[in-house]
Amino acid sequence: MTFARTTCLGLLLCGLILNSGLSAGEPQRDLIAGLKPVASILSGREASFSLQGDLQIPIDGSRQPVDLQLSRYDATSFDLQLSHPEYAVTLRRRADVTVLILPKHGTAFIARGAVPPADSLAPEGVVGRMISSASDLGPVSLGLTMLSNGNVEDTLKALASIAKLELTSETGEWKTGDAVISFPKAGQLQVAATDFSVSLTVGPVAGPAPDALSLSGSKVTELERAELERTFVRGVRRATEILRPGRVLTEPVQKPRRVEHGALQWIDGHRVATLWGTPEQLGTAHGQLLPEESRRCIESVLYSFGTANVVRTGRWFRHDLQDAYARLSPHIPERHKRETDALAKSLQLDPETVQVLNVFPELFHCSGFAVFGSATKGGKLYHGRVLDYMTTIGLQDAATTFVVRPDGYFSFANVGYAGFVGSVSGMNAEKISLGEMGGRGEGQWDGAPMATLMRRALEECDTLAEVQKLWADSPRTCEYYYVFADGETNEAVGVAATPQSIEFIRSGQGHAQLGAGIADSVVLSAGSRLEELRRRVTEKHGQIDTELAQWLMSRPVAMSSNLHNVLFVPQDGLLYVANASHTKPAAEMPYVKVDLYGLLKQAGTPVSDSTAGR
Repeated sequence: MTFARTTCLGLLLCGLILNSGLSAGEPQRDLIAGLKPVASILSGREASFSLQGDLQIPIDGSRQPVDLQLSRYDATSFDLQLSHPEYAVTLRRRADVTVLILPKHGTAFIARGAVPPADSLAPEGVVGRMISSASDLGPVSLGLTMLSNGNVEDTLKALASIAKLELTSETGEWKTGDAVISFPKAGQLQVAATDFSVSLTVGPVAGPAPDALSLSGSKVTELERAELERTFVRGVRRATEILRPGRVLTEPVQKPRRVEHGALQWIDGHRVATLWGTPEQLGTAHGQLLPEESRRCIESVLYSFGTANVVRTGRWFRHDLQDAYARLSPHIPERHKRETDALAKSLQLDPETVQVLNVFPELFHCSGFAVFGSATKGGKLYHGRVLDYMTTIGLQDAATTFVVRPDGYFSFANVGYAGFVGSVSGMNAEKISLGEMGGRGEGQWDGAPMATLMRRALEECDTLAEVQKLWADSPRTCEYYYVFADGETNEAVGVAATPQSIEFIRSGQGHAQLGAGIADSVVLSAGSRLEELRRRVTEKHGQIDTELAQWLMSRPVAMSSNLHNVLFVPQDGLLYVANASHTKPAAEMPYVKVDLYGLLKQAGTPVSDSTAGR
């Protein structure tokens, strides 16, 4: 379930009300009278009230029912219930405690302690705290401020005077776009549109606030109140950016920046950060160049996705990440930990927040290929990497290609996201390229994180044999598949790795899961995507060049969740990167050419250093 969509529905409805059109005249009074009950509670005017809602909203591509019940008792206390056929959430807040109950899991989280005002779920002004200035819901926040500070009826009249909502029938239905607003009876508001419908009923609260700690035998987990309320407030606020991005996100200012050990530039609208120096210098420059992008990445993972995951699993998401990090940490190089801590300090965050963010890929588990020799035009090696990975949580807002020159190690390009120091797609200056695709095995964390091994290979390996040895000799986690390629020797290998076993699949080699071998080709995917990728490689065998290699990664080989695509041409030190937008998967976006060697020269870095990585 896209929980953020459910949580933001009230905000979207408010936006519809405050930004709808309205023709002036006598019927205006009926419209204002109908809107007033909802406007009064959204503005915080009502000290106590009840709100019941029957919602049909788009979740995972279809309209699904959600029941809402909200009771506000006073300035600090409320009860909120959201029910869906598969999920249910109850949130109870009192002056001294906040309780999250997940009845379908038999789980409850009890949170006590102080909460910073900016992250508080206290009813007074909470809607405003949950709307980001980077979302195009800004007019909603403005409207709420107007409603809070002035007379409700006068404010609604003022808003109505600039609106264009059309009265469509004598029964009191009003239309704006494909949405129809009606007021069947006093205190009731209905909105019907193509992809959603809402029925809200406002009334008095029934009696005093019940005991928040009446939990009916639920398994209880204790939390800090600041953590629980921060997760919800920031999760919803980030969701407003993801669901309704404003121009600051859809058309970011493409202004280059330089700091002591880093530079940020834009290449055809694509964010590229060059970093150099010690681990501390790399982490500090990362945070200085990309503070807002890192924040959005962290909030997408820890708060927006984290909230949804708690509802889905019944477990506190950050606890899962902390448990994973505790087992993975012994296998993470100290230089990576120092870089992560410097990044956290630069972002003014506690180190643990950035540490646990960086093991996120270990909890969730794409397509890849390498073609060369007889498969390509001129024999050049092309390595394609398709990352199908939750575009719905907004990581594309943090998409960044990093060009990194760590002191004493090989330089490399890392196609990733602000706030992450590990790698899932990369190529180094020694012409080694790597891509991964996740499998099963969540929870098998007594080894080196996948993203850590990927980064180590970029920093430490200059031959395909060295990459294979790194994987074979390292304790591994979960189940992952990889394509490794070497542009120096025109070789590639597929890899199937679990904690217990590792298998290397050579070019042209048949495999039970992958089908018959294709000459001078390594092809990894699954299901119908594998069949289509094999068909394309076979059909274009001997003709593949940069353009056709990009076509190999187009839909439906790439899924609708396609977060980024990369085409590595390691022989030339080139990579072509496509990132998802807010409306299209990466495969439907243009590719941007990134010249690793050229960017290293700009930073005054040798293209290759034979002493590095030793």
